[in-house]
Amino acid sequence: MMKNLVFIIGTGRCGSSFVHEILAKHEDVGFISNIEDNIRFLNQKGRWNNTLYRSRLGKYTRKGGIRFAPSEAYQLISRKVSPIYANSNRDLLDIDVTPWLRNSFNDFFKGISSAQKKPIFSHKYTGWPRIGFFKEIFPQAKFIHVIRDGRAVANSWLQMSWWGGYRGPENWLWGALSEDYAQEWVSKGQTYPHLAGISWKLLMEAFEEAERALSEEDYLKIRYEDILDKPKASFDKMLAFSGLEWTPKFEKQFLQQTIKKGRSRAFEKDLNTLQLQTIECSISDMLSRYDYL
Repeated sequence: MMKNLVFIIGTGRCGSSFVHEILAKHEDVGFISNIEDNIRFLNQKGRWNNTLYRSRLGKYTRKGGIRFAPSEAYQLISRKVSPIYANSNRDLLDIDVTPWLRNSFNDFFKGISSAQKKPIFSHKYTGWPRIGFFKEIFPQAKFIHVIRDGRAVANSWLQMSWWGGYRGPENWLWGALSEDYAQEWVSKGQTYPHLAGISWKLLMEAFEEAERALSEEDYLKIRYEDILDKPKASFDKMLAFSGLEWTPKFEKQFLQQTIKKGRSRAFEKDLNTLQLQTIECSISDMLSRYDYL
């Protein structure tokens, strides 16, 4: 049974990659890198991931190419374990865990974690929370949920080729809309900014449902905007939650990070007034719950 697994999770376009990439700079953290996920013939388990990532080579972390940075490993896990991890049309629950899936996921993560020999093994994924699914497989796993203003997430999704909303909710990643949400979308003219807002709300509802089964020892919620505002205090909190100390080596890596606040409210200029109002009308209750309104 794995006792050292920490998942970093969120809706997507929420700052979770930023969080994981900094946490993975800690010398005691293992992870799957973008290398293993993209190079099929590479038959190794990332034994040197942490060392390479913290070296000068680690600066090559820009998205869009092969890099030493941590990966969600959708391709690798789909190949080595099951595509259920990457392609489910709803949240994954404890009842979805078959004995075969339990053994396969355990063997996969244990093999990589054992090879890397780090006290903590971290893994980030986005989209559906999958909390019930992974908690059933790894009872002692911890989850750091990175939350971002839904207006910012919706704005970012509209700029992503993989979002899929432009093909309509019948063909996107999140399955068919409920009758209420389908009527809401139609009533507002079926605009895509509105649909992006609905998709954030849909995923956040799944997170709120899933988190009910977790304790404070296993689940940490943290807002992306608060991380940008107080980065040192925020990462100190996440390290402590994960069972890690703020070491001199991590301090050195942390001070090399560039933390920009500018994009946190880009939605105010990327969307026009009517588009923003339509999104806010749809998700205002949830925005208020997380102190965004």
